[in-house]
Amino acid sequence: MKNITLPIRFGLVISASLIAYFLFLALFNLHTKPIFSLGNGLITAFGIYEVIKYYKLQTGKRFTYANGFKQGVISGFVATLIFTTFFLLYSTEINALFLSQLLEVFEGQYNVSVGMVTFVVAIMGFSTTVVLTLTFMQLFKDSRNMPNAEGKRDGEIVLKKVS
Repeated sequence: MKNITLPIRFGLVISASLIAYFLFLALFNLHTKPIFSLGNGLITAFGIYEVIKYYKLQTGKRFTYANGFKQGVISGFVATLIFTTFFLLYSTEINALFLSQLLEVFEGQYNVSVGMVTFVVAIMGFSTTVVLTLTFMQLFKDSRNMPNAEGKRDGEIVLKKVS
């Protein structure tokens, strides 16, 4: 249980930040403009970067690619689930006209339900989480290309010449 408390905490903070950003945009009636959803990606990116960085600092030499990846994915999925739940409640209970206002931006007649838009929000959150986690793990993984004190590279296999 101790291994997943860190990403759950970060996931809660990421989701609270996403909700606060959404409500801030709603104050100025900008939450129906799709371009502002880029801010969601920035907030999620910062949170996932920080959870992986904090986990690497916490574990030190025991840091592995798989465990760092797990931290990022869990925090992003927790944030996505909470934000998607908030989005569903907002679009059905708080502002019933939100969905029609959101779809006004797109030309054409779309017969889209709240469930479909909520599903798309969840899929976008999950895919953003996976892509960002894979990206940030490239920064945090140990490189096997750097020679150590003996001049050998970690994981290097030395072949001997057979005569």
